[in-house]
Amino acid sequence: MRTESRTYCIAGHRVRVVLEDPWTFKVLTPEQEEIVSLLREGGDLGVLPVPADKPEQLSSNAQLMGKQRMTRDLWESWSDAERDAFRHALDFVQFAPFETEDTGEALFTLEVKGPVPEEFRAGAAALGGERVVSVDATPPFLYGYRNGDRIAYEFFPEENVSAGVFVMGTDAKAGVYYPREGIGSRTTMMQLNTSLMILFTFATAPFHTILLHSSVIRYEGKGQLFFGVSGTGKSTHSRLWLENVPGCDLMNDDNPVIRFVDGEARVFGTPWSGKTLCYRNVSAPIRALVRLEQAPENRIERLAGLHAYASVVAAVSTIRWSREIMDFLVPTIEKAAMEIPCYRLSCRPDREAVEVCFRGLMNKNL
Repeated sequence: MRTESRTYCIAGHRVRVVLEDPWTFKVLTPEQEEIVSLLREGGDLGVLPVPADKPEQLSSNAQLMGKQRMTRDLWESWSDAERDAFRHALDFVQFAPFETEDTGEALFTLEVKGPVPEEFRAGAAALGGERVVSVDATPPFLYGYRNGDRIAYEFFPEENVSAGVFVMGTDAKAGVYYPREGIGSRTTMMQLNTSLMILFTFATAPFHTILLHSSVIRYEGKGQLFFGVSGTGKSTHSRLWLENVPGCDLMNDDNPVIRFVDGEARVFGTPWSGKTLCYRNVSAPIRALVRLEQAPENRIERLAGLHAYASVVAAVSTIRWSREIMDFLVPTIEKAAMEIPCYRLSCRPDREAVEVCFRGLMNKNL
């Protein structure tokens, strides 16, 4: 059976992806090769955060990443073989800036195989055991079941439409994703993103590493991470910094990594940046963690002790049902809350909010 593999280094952790025939890695265009080369070196495309209320800006970001739009005329000009190849070519362009030599030991390996084995034809629930994950407020839906040393997740892009099953061991050394027959590359890639984040969360927890659901701006070489409940305006606030603070840049807009390296808290760009296509292979020491709250007036205050911990832990992207993972993560979260300056910014979505935040973090006027 023919296979292809790629290895990526994310926040210093090596992860490997192996694709089994008929799945392949989509070939980058010459334009994308140049873009990826820039991002690999930490370069900045000038991508702006995409607020939840401005989805029309997604297309401009896609153009900056060199993504090509499929048209009916192009599709109809292809042969059946070309169409089949397109359906099975997975677009890993967001991971490409983190690609490294495909040698040496990886922290974990994710394989993409097919068809779905008999034991999972009926879905992840076929594993039996305990249901540990149920995310079904809006599509895509996700369900997970644990039985012994295995966990099986099933993804539903629409109600009653299964995209595939992801199976991993609780030691997070390896996982396998089985796409359902007839599911194309775009949906499969979306589910692989989630599968890789799950594996990354499990596998890196023992190494003083956390994914924080936040947007991060770098200024004077240090990172400011903005986070809060969904809809608070993380992307909007980061965008206001970019528009009003000369010399700052966007490192990531959804799930950067915090990792303690030789005792220093650093933030790393990742392949996971939500709607904003910001996939920069870059890192920086952390200046502050800032929890945003919508308010009629702009005000910032320093948090300490349990208030700082409660603020940070709520934003950690993790598997909260797993006691083993939380036993690893809690000390890292405590260390982050105690050693990194933490703030609460009550704010409006305006320039003054940036001025208040800037003055609070830098102890000087903008």
